[in-house]
Amino acid sequence: MHKKTASLMIGALAAASLSTSALAQTTITVSTWAGPNHGINTIVWPTWKAWIEEATEGRVTLDVVHDMGPPASQMEMVADGIADATWVFHGYNTGRFELTKLPEFPTFEEFSSEDASAAYWRTHQEYLAEAGEHRGVDVVAAGVHGPGWIFSREQYDSLDDLRGERIRVGGGVMGDLSTALELTGVALPPTGVYEAGSQGVIDGAMLVPEGLRSFRVAEVFPHTLRVDGGFYRGSFTIVVNPMIWDRVSEEDRAAIEAVSGERLSRLFGYMFDTVDVRGVTFAEEQGHTFTDLGDADLETLRGISDDLVESWAETVTESRGIDARAAMAYFHEQLDAAAEEEGVAALVPDTIVPAE
Repeated sequence: MHKKTASLMIGALAAASLSTSALAQTTITVSTWAGPNHGINTIVWPTWKAWIEEATEGRVTLDVVHDMGPPASQMEMVADGIADATWVFHGYNTGRFELTKLPEFPTFEEFSSEDASAAYWRTHQEYLAEAGEHRGVDVVAAGVHGPGWIFSREQYDSLDDLRGERIRVGGGVMGDLSTALELTGVALPPTGVYEAGSQGVIDGAMLVPEGLRSFRVAEVFPHTLRVDGGFYRGSFTIVVNPMIWDRVSEEDRAAIEAVSGERLSRLFGYMFDTVDVRGVTFAEEQGHTFTDLGDADLETLRGISDDLVESWAETVTESRGIDARAAMAYFHEQLDAAAEEEGVAALVPDTIVPAE
């Protein structure tokens, strides 16, 4: 055979081999509903993608797609196979989730979102998963956002100042707490706070420190009323359609699961810790004021929280068949344990720099 012909044949075979390899790569389509500069998109998804590609030696990757549907539709989108994976804020799915309120109640002590997310994942696996609240999808991570505070146009110094005020709320414990505090709750997504605040539709917003910067909250609400650990927290999960496991080998499924679970849960919490610090720093630079709730009001809030926890525990123990009090105790045990363990920051690739 002529040398030139042989070389061409070898080249063609190599190209065909590379083409087949590329075609064999499995892509997991991720639906994301936050803005492109949100930490979920700048930190969590690119890191998880890097972990998966490394663990599967490039056989599996992620493709993150924006605006496939509103936040409340994400569970159904994944269950129906429109997307392969997404992140779910449970408070947007009124009536479907009750057990997921567990990490949302105020604790009156400081702790990181990373530690809370690790503890939440363990509690989900130990107690909550068996209730089947996420039926139709597989949970691969659980997350808890940072301390929920109250941002406002006027400075609030006490719980009495809040009565009747038009405050943006979401779902979950945030909504329950707003009712107990006699606020006039206005249901809005975080992305709607700036417009509603600038137009005078709301007097303030229950939101996380991240929102001071990322949702431009500091521009319309120059004051914050805060509590150690937050008035509330927020519960999330990252879920996948079970059918994706049929598209990968058993080896690659094990590899993906090894970089998900608690490791991915910690990453989710680490992301919120990172962006919350950025939000507070930004607000301070704008001359924002931060007011801590006084001792007498703290005791009142503790009483409200205790009542909410008791009511929740009774409801979910009966309706979901889970020992809610034992689950809550386990969560707090794991929160303390997680704080003593190594964090996830060292596992975030050097090429992934949180967007400023």
